[in-house]
Amino acid sequence: MDPNWRVLSGENKWEGLLVDPIGDDFRRYIIHYGEMAQATYDAYDSDENSITGGNSKYAMDELFSQVGLGKGRAKKNYTITKYLYTTAAFAPFNKDTNWMGYVAVSTDQETKEAGRRDIVVAWRGTNEESEWLNNVGILQQPASEIFGDIGEDDIPSVHGGFYLIYTSNNSDSTFSKISVRDQVLKEVSRLVSIYKNETISVVVTGHSLGGALTTLNAIDIARNVFKNQDEDSNSNLVTAFAFASPRIGGPMLRDSAASLKNLHILRIENKPDSVPDFPNIGYRDVGQLLFMDTEESEFLKRKGFIGSKGMAHNMEIYLHGVSGTQGVEKKFKKDVERDISLVNKHGENLVDIYGVPIAWWDEVDKAGMVQMEDGSWKTKLIINKKKLVTKWWKFFLLFICY
Repeated sequence: MDPNWRVLSGENKWEGLLVDPIGDDFRRYIIHYGEMAQATYDAYDSDENSITGGNSKYAMDELFSQVGLGKGRAKKNYTITKYLYTTAAFAPFNKDTNWMGYVAVSTDQETKEAGRRDIVVAWRGTNEESEWLNNVGILQQPASEIFGDIGEDDIPSVHGGFYLIYTSNNSDSTFSKISVRDQVLKEVSRLVSIYKNETISVVVTGHSLGGALTTLNAIDIARNVFKNQDEDSNSNLVTAFAFASPRIGGPMLRDSAASLKNLHILRIENKPDSVPDFPNIGYRDVGQLLFMDTEESEFLKRKGFIGSKGMAHNMEIYLHGVSGTQGVEKKFKKDVERDISLVNKHGENLVDIYGVPIAWWDEVDKAGMVQMEDGSWKTKLIINKKKLVTKWWKFFLLFICY
């Protein structure tokens, strides 16, 4: 059992953990959930001509193994129980339904090791045109579906576009007849009921648009799934790890979130990434902050202004940043624990001396990248060189012996 999970999940608002540099146990904890958010990008099929276009490329029981989370230190001992779908509710995207993430629960083995039954909700970031159009607005609207049990004047307002994605449904769709909000609350409630006699944690994780939905959803779960929980109890913690999230609401939302004793929100922000700074007028940050600067990493390429901004917002760059940050005022780690090959998974971000193919994830045969038993990735060239060296050593030893 892990006796520190409550602290790592923010029971004490991560007091003492957000200092420079953060501890390695905390790094691994954040990366563990960040990888579950990254999985939504790796599994999403954005090809409109594909039979799985707009959906996950993989079935629920094979997603983790297919996206590289089935081996070694990357392995996730979780069972995905529900896929989540969103819909656009404005022309010309009225029937635009897309896969947006999943709900998963820890296996018995993971539960024993972790010290609690862990329920995870993972949200994908922006990929579709309808999602981009929802992102760019700045107007707010009352979040009445989340805060419907309080007086109308006390209902916090949230970003209208994010709220629309979260609460819209499409009666003509097979997948989103009910809103993604109803989908996720129904599934989390079902799992909480099944494991009601166990200690339960709920962790919500996502990047960019998914980070915004993470915060919105975590507040919703804390208020409405655990609404009958003793106000003085922290027995069932709800934690949000929001990577590169834009702001989602104003002071009322910030204060409402802060008032929920079982809710803990951590925003992970990269200094050169401008997305977390918007919208600004009328908006406030929610939760605690882990701030880092990936421009200090010697592993990453130096690009122009636009290229640097794009790279800084990439989820794999965020995970690399968590792995190596020593704080914004200190040097980046020279020996990071997380595999640096993943930095080039969807882009050209790693310096060339490491010989990792560019944007290798979607290439045929992963551009020659192979996952090792420890969860890391190597090129076939490196693997073959090692085999060749091993063969020569065997030959040399046989020569000496005879």
